[in-house]
Amino acid sequence: MTAPAHARTSADLIRAEEPVLAHNYHPLPVVVARAEGAWVEDVEGRRYLDMLAGYSALNFGHRHPALIQAAHDQLDRLTLTSRAFHNDRLAEFAERLAALTGLDMVLPMNTGAEAVESGIKVARKWAYDVKGVPDGQATIVVAADNFHGRTTTIVSFSTDESARAGFGPFTPGFRIVPYNDLAALEEAVDETTAAVLIEPIQGEAGVIIPDAGYLTGVRELTRRKGCLFIADEIQSGLGRTGRTLAVEHESVVPDVLLLGKALGGGIVPVSAVVARREVMGVLGPGEHGSTFGGNPLAAAVGTAVVELLETGEFQRRADELGLVLREGLQALEGQGVTGFRARGLWAGVDVDPALGTGREISERLMREGILVKDTHGSTIRLAPPLTVTADELRSALGTLEKVLGQAG
Repeated sequence: MTAPAHARTSADLIRAEEPVLAHNYHPLPVVVARAEGAWVEDVEGRRYLDMLAGYSALNFGHRHPALIQAAHDQLDRLTLTSRAFHNDRLAEFAERLAALTGLDMVLPMNTGAEAVESGIKVARKWAYDVKGVPDGQATIVVAADNFHGRTTTIVSFSTDESARAGFGPFTPGFRIVPYNDLAALEEAVDETTAAVLIEPIQGEAGVIIPDAGYLTGVRELTRRKGCLFIADEIQSGLGRTGRTLAVEHESVVPDVLLLGKALGGGIVPVSAVVARREVMGVLGPGEHGSTFGGNPLAAAVGTAVVELLETGEFQRRADELGLVLREGLQALEGQGVTGFRARGLWAGVDVDPALGTGREISERLMREGILVKDTHGSTIRLAPPLTVTADELRSALGTLEKVLGQAG
């Protein structure tokens, strides 16, 4: 007999996954059973400070009361209609999300990858219908070291071989240029270019922040060349960097905005393409869709997320606490930290490889009650919920200092 989940230890549950789950993840050996705010608890009752926040999906912390209430209220009324019918929650969600982002129209989807795929389709359709690119010849320019998702189309323009190897043949129509290189971008854009698709900050690459003026340059170039600027803010958006959107640090408004992760409040997957009317207007009935996209439960939770952001409280918290994060990391430079990049409550921290890989540092932090995740090499990512306190943040940085000292 299989023991009930509540009677099984962390080690039991990890072993039980091995024969029945696909091995497409290598999670840290912690089994989370409960969570509240910035804290999670494993099945044995050990508590951990969550310094990853679901790769920014939990910007508002675990089980934020307003978001839980919105979900509970909607669960008692209506969860799914499909887009075959209207539902009474979708209009408000779209109205408020468009207003929050300064754009006009919303295409609701579920996951971040779906939003990226949808943005690509919208851009290609716009290129053919509006720009006049010959059918089948539209190109999209992207940046090296990007991370936009895991579908076959998206990995076709990844430069990460672990994401690509074994998944070809790949989708054509993409040109890859170095990130943060306006000259290379200028050379790659031509009359066939439908859009330039970039992350305002590259998350998976290690929280890579471009030079000041880069986003402004991308905006100016795309306008001059007559193509679209698509900003993938699935990780960087919705308060994470101290602004509603990371592009706001340069007062840039893209033609197309991709959102996800935090838009679902850590409760349900919610994503969206938000765009100018003349761009989104190219879609007609039957040309794109999603059974669950824009469902009433997602719309209710998404509206509650937008309502939290409308106050500006979380953007201010990320901005102010980001100073605490930056000061703490600066103090660790030369003490095991070889460099870091931070904006708001988001940082990529490079650890001296002599002290361990990013994975090893993450495991040591886990044993001390701090949850982070490594990325490439000896780099770890810090992205706590925006509900974290300054004291909790300083405590986590103190633990990082301790772990690095022990490793040295």
